[in-house]
Amino acid sequence: MYTQSASRIAACVLWVLPAFGAHAQASEKLLIDGSTGMAPLVEALAKAYRDENAETRIEIGKGLGTKARIAALSEGRIDIAMASHGLDVAAVQRQGMAVHEIAKVAVVFGVNAGVAVGNLKEAEICDIYSGKATDWKEVGGPAQAIVPLTRPESEVDAEVVRARIGCLTNLEMVGSVKVAPKAPDMARALAATPGAVGMTTTTVVEQSQGRVKWVSLGGIEPTAGNVQNKMYALTRDSFLVTKAAPSPAVTRFLQFVRSSAGENVLRANGAVPAKP
Repeated sequence: MYTQSASRIAACVLWVLPAFGAHAQASEKLLIDGSTGMAPLVEALAKAYRDENAETRIEIGKGLGTKARIAALSEGRIDIAMASHGLDVAAVQRQGMAVHEIAKVAVVFGVNAGVAVGNLKEAEICDIYSGKATDWKEVGGPAQAIVPLTRPESEVDAEVVRARIGCLTNLEMVGSVKVAPKAPDMARALAATPGAVGMTTTTVVEQSQGRVKWVSLGGIEPTAGNVQNKMYALTRDSFLVTKAAPSPAVTRFLQFVRSSAGENVLRANGAVPAKP
């Protein structure tokens, strides 16, 4: 089980896997693109892999939509596509692709580190996004203006919270709620804006170096144990999609992700490794 304080420290640790370094080929290059919400996790994996495979260049793009990422993979413009919650696995496989589930990540309501609130009830979250609650003192904290942030309706984090929190499903968010177009925009806004709250992931929290923290939901914390036993319901799956017969370079990277070293990187960055 990870905690916010312990895993922040662990997220900075680089794990090594000497066996994989021995097989790297000269001047290999991997191009990865797709879901921006998955990028922080894949960047951590890529960094750890490169540390032991210096000849391998891994470039992660700025984001591709659902259809665009599969088209790019099919046409050979990228080697690996990042995909998340809601992926139609069977449809992708019919297109000659292989789907590799690597982790499950908790979607959380993250707050700026200066917000002195550690738990929110579902009704309080809905009050915030409907405009009924505009100050943190109204939901158990000291006096401080609430700055609510959200993701576009078509994005995974917004879809997850809308689907799992009943009072949010059809709620019309007040006009003062600011939209963060991409996951990195949300991460930056939460870290830099006093009083901010918005949907993000445990990966972003662990990589924020203490600038963002999560709040528990109805008293249930988004810990690895609670994700595994499904007590914490807001989660998103993380997939890497490749061609059915991936290149040797792609295969080696996938082997690293599945290895104990790769799993350590996933855990240190707030994710629960998926078992093959």
